Amino acid sequence: MLSPAGTRTLDRVPQQFHRPVRRPPAAFDNLVGAADPAEKSRVAHATASALLERTRTDATGEATERLIAFTAEHGIDDLAELWAQAPARSLPGALWRLHLLQVAIRSDPSTTALLYERGRIELRSADAVIAGAPTPASPDELVALVDTILRGAFRGDFAVALERAAAYCRVQASGATHTADDYEPTEPGRAGDLTTRALRLSDYAEDLSASARAWRRGALG
Repeated sequence: MLSPAGTRTLDRVPQQFHRPVRRPPAAFDNLVGAADPAEKSRVAHATASALLERTRTDATGEATERLIAFTAEHGIDDLAELWAQAPARSLPGALWRLHLLQVAIRSDPSTTALLYERGRIELRSADAVIAGAPTPASPDELVALVDTILRGAFRGDFAVALERAAAYCRVQASGATHTADDYEPTEPGRAGDLTTRALRLSDYAEDLSASARAWRRGALG
């Protein structure tokens, strides 16, 4: 059974992401802290570009692994707060959404797995194949999936990683929608939470897909 808290995890994250963080990555110590909106936008794009360049130029892959482990445990609040204000279809906006998916999955992997499996069964598309999770996917396997997608974003084909994340969101949105329908007659509050979650995931899917297309054109700023 879905927990009431579990159905709200993704809904809360964009507005109330307050996980404690000991420090931002050292490369960005001097970039965070601008107050002017235009400067915040510049810094958001600068940090996103610098982070991507840093991980892609590390042939060992150690920078990517450290980043994934660090964000899984602590979050990256300072950078995320900047990225959250960036346009959804931009480099920092895309990285922000990937980060939100990591947080949401790790916050409640059991609910995530239930919704993903329901969506996989109900959705008549290739999205489950594109996302790349096992069939059926356990909670631990979905945690591993999001880490794999992040590795792809930082070390592989960025557009492919965004498309996999978008496909994952569509499967989850389908699962949340159909589960909401199940709850509507008896627990309309929980159904409403799931519907909100589905709508947000659908928006993420559209934004990530658009960002992937922009990246391929060299136009993802």
